[in-house]
Amino acid sequence: MSAALPTTADRTATLETRLSHFPAQRIATAPQRAIGYREAGAARVGTLPLVLLHGIGSGAASWVQQFEALGTARRVLAWDAPGYGESTCVASPSPQAHEYASALNEWLDALGIERCVVVGHSLGAIIAGSFAAARAQRIAGLLLISPAAGYAAAPEDVRTSKRDSRLAMLAELGPQGLADKRSANMLSPHADEASREWVRWNMSRIVPQGYAQATHLLANADLASDVAKYTGRVAVAVGAEDAITPPSSCERIAQAARTRLQVIPRAGHAGYIEASAAYSALIDAFCRASDGQWSKA
Repeated sequence: MSAALPTTADRTATLETRLSHFPAQRIATAPQRAIGYREAGAARVGTLPLVLLHGIGSGAASWVQQFEALGTARRVLAWDAPGYGESTCVASPSPQAHEYASALNEWLDALGIERCVVVGHSLGAIIAGSFAAARAQRIAGLLLISPAAGYAAAPEDVRTSKRDSRLAMLAELGPQGLADKRSANMLSPHADEASREWVRWNMSRIVPQGYAQATHLLANADLASDVAKYTGRVAVAVGAEDAITPPSSCERIAQAARTRLQVIPRAGHAGYIEASAAYSALIDAFCRASDGQWSKA
């Protein structure tokens, strides 16, 4: 008899087992504020910590493959953004990027990390860009993957429509329904079933209040303006088949950052999940180059 094909439950159990090697942690960052996160590896001489910032429909757990691949060479940390997982929400119901950047700064302070490489995916790129614009001295390298540009520069009717349609979908469907309806858009047609299940799993765990605040953040943000202020080491990459932040959109961010856009073949928006080897290699090369420049400084 041929072996039974793995079920959705089997694939999820396998990923959760891998994730269990990087257990969820939580650290106080200020009175009545805390950040949840996961980490891998340890500090090593000559290497910088790597900080990973997830997108609007995700969380720290989504980076499990990068923990495995990159944690052998350096300390790797991924947060649950404010309002996600066990992380405290930001104060404003309609926040600006600098509020999340301040939370990131407090988290790094609490962890004792003075300088690091920051990778931001999608909405995480907006937070990373704001952080870089305000606190460039803490960043040895800024890598933006499928960056969301934000809608602050768009006409008011476009901003309102984008924001309200996403909020209405959340209200109608809830996290699980949102995951069932939206997760497929995150991936290219080449993605395997394990990747599809992992994107769904992460999206189904969003916290409605945090997701709503992040939706307002997306409407209020202007990433191009922030990266234009940053003069440090920066790179921008996107999946060739990203339908959410397509290469044409990411090209504008790369131009604002004064760098060349890198396009990853056969990858969609959540490329670091479906094409993890290619993205881990990209992040690793960027980190090693940042290590080298930092050691010479």
